[in-house]
Amino acid sequence: MVTIRLTRRGAKKQPFYHIVVTDSRKRQGGPALEQIGYFNPIATGKQQRLQLDLERVDYWVSKGAKPSDRVAELVSKQRRQPVAA
Repeated sequence: MVTIRLTRRGAKKQPFYHIVVTDSRKRQGGPALEQIGYFNPIATGKQQRLQLDLERVDYWVSKGAKPSDRVAELVSKQRRQPVAA
């Protein structure tokens, strides 16, 4: 089964996550089918906290991919934000 989940990157005590589409049988840090965004939980100043390609999320979900609980939460949060022109 294909899942959309977070994979951790970044240094010790400085988490940074890539949002990736991957086979659920692969390990968390393993190869991904596609990277569709990132999440920076400790963003400060002008750093962007969440960047997500919603078109690709919709595409993968239509193909049967299942987002993890945290990714589903981030997607709904991204959809509620007003679009910057």
